[in-house]
Amino acid sequence: MDIVKTAAVGIGAVLLALIFKTQRPEYATLIHLACCVAIFFCIMLKMKEVLSYITRLSSYIHIDDTYISSIMKMVGITYISEFASNICKDAGYSSVAGQIQVFAKLSVLVLSMPVLLTFLTTVGEFL
Repeated sequence: MDIVKTAAVGIGAVLLALIFKTQRPEYATLIHLACCVAIFFCIMLKMKEVLSYITRLSSYIHIDDTYISSIMKMVGITYISEFASNICKDAGYSSVAGQIQVFAKLSVLVLSMPVLLTFLTTVGEFL
């Protein structure tokens, strides 16, 4: 039922921002930003649950913790960069949003390199 509450907050904030947009556009922007931040914190609470489940699963499967932490960092980078770039786009700064996305992609690439090198080493040992 959290999704219903989150959707209601989002819709309510959008309707409130639309009311303010004609007379006080700066208030509309602040309402919009506050709503985005509130929903972002709700997402972070759900991510905490997911992290606890992944930690529990990793104890059953016996996967190296560095791989799981790398994957969680990658997921975090993508969520945060998507959030930030969408706010920049909504504010009319699409070039800044594009740069945030490029930086996020490079960050994920850097995090994935050790995993890729380990994979290639393992495949090379089989050949």
